[in-house]
Amino acid sequence: MHRSAKTWIDSLITALAPAIWGSTYIVTTQLLPPDRPFTAALIRTLPAGLLLILFSRVLPPKAMWGRLLILSALNIGAFQALLFIAAYRLPGGLAAVVGATQPLIIMGLVWMLERRPPVHLALWASLAGILGMAALLLAPGAKWDSTGMAAALAGAVCMALGTYLARQWKSQIPLLAFTGWQLLLGGLLLLPVAFMFDAPLPSLNTTQILGYAYLSVFGALIAYVLWFRGIARLSPVAASSLGLLSPITAVALGWILLGQNMTPLSMAGFVTVLASVLAVQWSVLSKPDTSRFQPFPTKKSPA
Repeated sequence: MHRSAKTWIDSLITALAPAIWGSTYIVTTQLLPPDRPFTAALIRTLPAGLLLILFSRVLPPKAMWGRLLILSALNIGAFQALLFIAAYRLPGGLAAVVGATQPLIIMGLVWMLERRPPVHLALWASLAGILGMAALLLAPGAKWDSTGMAAALAGAVCMALGTYLARQWKSQIPLLAFTGWQLLLGGLLLLPVAFMFDAPLPSLNTTQILGYAYLSVFGALIAYVLWFRGIARLSPVAASSLGLLSPITAVALGWILLGQNMTPLSMAGFVTVLASVLAVQWSVLSKPDTSRFQPFPTKKSPA
């Protein structure tokens, strides 16, 4: 298969992960017990990590544990905690706009650490994505809570750095094990946070159990496998730009399933964000990044 076609297929497959994450808002608000954000993050990550580790039966080599702990904290533990802090202290639109800076942060990392300046089209498309996100989600008169802004920005930096490092620190273990260990370790980091800050869970009904199961199976197990697969095949900038699909998926689901309004301005922002994602993918496709590409190993190591 031609490389450009394969890259587009990899982008489409990777895009499924943020699209699934975009359903988290509607599942959380409509199906789960209220006011237990860290518990939801814990239940989403820890069981999925255990399932993937039991299935793959791969123990990482000793030299890899330090990197795995850093990636688990950046991609799962710290990111999830900061995400929910920002969500509770900021309007959702403002938190999403700050999160949309991730492609720019990764461009800065690549520029500083690898001395590779950003492709102009990708740079301008990423800026357009932030403006489009603001038009789509930012309500007039949104309150700028300093702690919430700091948490949102720190979360964006964590996810951007985790995406970059996951690409640089090419895994020595298969994809399922690489994903599972991050989810497990990240879930363990969230465990004390959930016990300290969330109320105990009430008796769960069938709908709530199904909601938590969806978050764990689809929102973590499947989505993160697709995400880390994509990070291994796409440039960090291309992968991070796909993350913008998460909030626009949430908006689309709210519009379709909950009857939420879409104004002409928000529709223009919706289209702008989609166009910016496509432009970033196109810019990267025209200048492919193959410097560090290698597939995940397929041979299992004994546990």
